Amino acid sequence: MQNQGWLSESRFNGEVSTCSIAGQNVILLKPDTYMNRSGMSVGKLARYYRFQPEQILVVHDELDLKVGEVRLKKAGGHAGHNGLKDIIANLGSRDFMRLRLGIGRPQNSLKVVDYVLADASKEERQIIECAFEKVYGYLDLIVNNDFERAMNALHG
Repeated sequence: MQNQGWLSESRFNGEVSTCSIAGQNVILLKPDTYMNRSGMSVGKLARYYRFQPEQILVVHDELDLKVGEVRLKKAGGHAGHNGLKDIIANLGSRDFMRLRLGIGRPQNSLKVVDYVLADASKEERQIIECAFEKVYGYLDLIVNNDFERAMNALHG
């Protein structure tokens, strides 16, 4: 997967890029908003391109998974994740796909909000990069709606 570079798009409150995965044109979005308002960016892009929620894959951090653990999920709630809560509100639906990337929970007295806003350690970044490398190998399955096979491969 090679993206075409990121372009700032004020109408989407974010940066947009395109790429081809398994012969499918894909639009990538990095919201410029705070995470808690990322739904505004996702909603604007979805309405502009008339995407249905089922056509959207949101990549997000997940406290309830070990660092680097990856899980795919179809639809669902927000589990207290404010970014997901805002995306659900802006799409008017919970029916989008999620790629959940584990960041673990703070091990000491660090508050969750401080933990998620802090930079990952060098070791954690390496683990997360390896997790993304693993995901790249299955993007073709996700894009071609072979979600069950991608889930089985990534969760195994």
